[in-house]
Amino acid sequence: MVLLTVQPENHSTASGVRLVLPEQRRPEGPRLGEPAPSRLAPPAPTPAQELARLIFDQDGERHRVHAPWRRLIADETFRHRAGLSPAEQVAQSYERLRLVNDTVGDAERLARDPHLLTSLHEWAAIVDGGGGLCTVASIHYNLFLGSLLDHGDDGRRDLTPFTSLRRTGTFLCTELEHGNDSFALQTTAEFDPDAGEFVLHTPHPGAQKFMPNTSTTGGPKSAVVAARLIADGRDQGVFLFLTPLSDERGLLPGVRVRRLPVRPGAPVDHCLTAFDRVRLPREALLEAEHGRFDDSGAFTSTLGNHRKRFLCSIQRVTVGKLCMSAAAVGASRAALSVAVRYGERRQVSGPRVGDRIPVNSYRTHHGRLLKALSTAYGMTFLHRAVTARWARHTDADRADVEREAAVAKGWITWQARGIAAECRERCGAQGLFAVNGLAGFPDYIEGTITAEGDNLVIWAKAAAELVFDGDTGGREAPTAPAGDADQLDDVRFLRHLLARAEGIWQTRARASLRRGPSKDPVGRWNNASSAALEMVSVHAAVRAADAYLDAVDRAAQSGARELLDGLCRLFLLTQLGPHTGDLLADGHMSIEQVHALPLVLDGVVAGLAPHMMTLVDAFDLPEAYLAGVPIANGDSLPLADCAGTVG
Repeated sequence: MVLLTVQPENHSTASGVRLVLPEQRRPEGPRLGEPAPSRLAPPAPTPAQELARLIFDQDGERHRVHAPWRRLIADETFRHRAGLSPAEQVAQSYERLRLVNDTVGDAERLARDPHLLTSLHEWAAIVDGGGGLCTVASIHYNLFLGSLLDHGDDGRRDLTPFTSLRRTGTFLCTELEHGNDSFALQTTAEFDPDAGEFVLHTPHPGAQKFMPNTSTTGGPKSAVVAARLIADGRDQGVFLFLTPLSDERGLLPGVRVRRLPVRPGAPVDHCLTAFDRVRLPREALLEAEHGRFDDSGAFTSTLGNHRKRFLCSIQRVTVGKLCMSAAAVGASRAALSVAVRYGERRQVSGPRVGDRIPVNSYRTHHGRLLKALSTAYGMTFLHRAVTARWARHTDADRADVEREAAVAKGWITWQARGIAAECRERCGAQGLFAVNGLAGFPDYIEGTITAEGDNLVIWAKAAAELVFDGDTGGREAPTAPAGDADQLDDVRFLRHLLARAEGIWQTRARASLRRGPSKDPVGRWNNASSAALEMVSVHAAVRAADAYLDAVDRAAQSGARELLDGLCRLFLLTQLGPHTGDLLADGHMSIEQVHALPLVLDGVVAGLAPHMMTLVDAFDLPEAYLAGVPIANGDSLPLADCAGTVG
């Protein structure tokens, strides 16, 4: 195993030796008698700078897409404030939302631009360990404003109250008794043709809208409400209705709101919301081809299928999946940045009496963080790839891209859960304090796992589509004879093995489906579901590997390319571990390779260990953010100074 030789730029390694890359040394001045050059060539990028370019500068738009949010969260207003009550934390979420809106400039452009919108989530998610900002921003800009824009009305609707945040928007779909089956929701909006109005009503307690931020905190609010349209005495399916909830004086007549208990990880005013025959003007219906009223008051639709009408109404949820993935990616990178920095300065006992060495020196510590780093890079590149596909999708490939977004959301947010827990644990008791930026991430990430489609539910749907109708591509991976352990150094070969594992699980799922009980759809699916879900998991990892390899190919600096290649190998070797038995049995791996894999993996970890600071520096977190985290700032801000009270 050849270890990486690229050195981190100007950081202490685990051994305490400070290293400087040749291209970073101060250039010699002109010799005596020689004229000074009129212009110095720009310095070559460091490995961290090149890695940051690959992470953030997609299509050369880093300045437009990421820089505004990075600058914003560097402001002192976004630092942790100790001693706030739950109500004050909720109010702070809306105060920060207004600062975001001041930065936006054009809120409609933000809602329409998936790259800009998802990047907002990446950076907002690291404020206060996730906190409430990312949640209220996602609801207002994506679900609320985005839904209004997606159901275009040729500009007839005045959106300035929402783009100026004179009114905050929220989104009401899920009901108390209808979580994962929102298609069956029971809130009604009955059309009164004589008055030309809709009557919005909650027929029983189980139909109350569950969890939306509908209190009066944050000022006047309006909602986009999903309700069953009743027209001509018939159920026409689920549509969206723009509904004012409150004004400067409080809740409007017929709107009933009850606060829910505080949810850890996101200080937001979650509520139960019901409507008692609230009358809405005809313009409240968000019309499009899936349903509208003509001049005579007759309902028409190009979609006869109620489920398709519902999916058209809530289509903004797909962008929401990309937003939740982005938030999980941002939180994971921030958690790793804190944990690695603390591991460099946290001293523990060395092998000799009296020795003190960084805890990052030990493989038991840095090995876990490096595996998490390799996954976080894969999460980032996968998210970039899926977001780019969504930004350029057409009607022809929309279903495929929606499935890829759902698969990526499940995989990314589940990986983020593990990374957040690992980073917190690696920081010991210090990781339990909110000001150290880690304690809130696990609870916040749990929210991303459920929001915009519960992970297991959306994966089950994706699995069924791939088993019944699609092909993951894994079975078509070219056959290569299993060879010696040297093949495990080749990332392309490792990717081939992972694609083969995907194909194995797809074949297994289809065979299980055929063996299931006849005339029992649930029984047949139950028989195949375990293999099908494993197939989706490997499918996501293969897509992440493809995005990884694309980044390796685009690396223009040799040091960064070596580091990225090593990270990609670590990622693939880790992903392959659970599948070596199947790959060996089917002849895709040799016995020698299976035996060698753990040793090869350990060698890759050893090669990457001195470069951990370079890898997290590439995440480009603002210095002001890191300076506000005691365990990440080298004791410039002692933990006790963040208590907010005097004992």
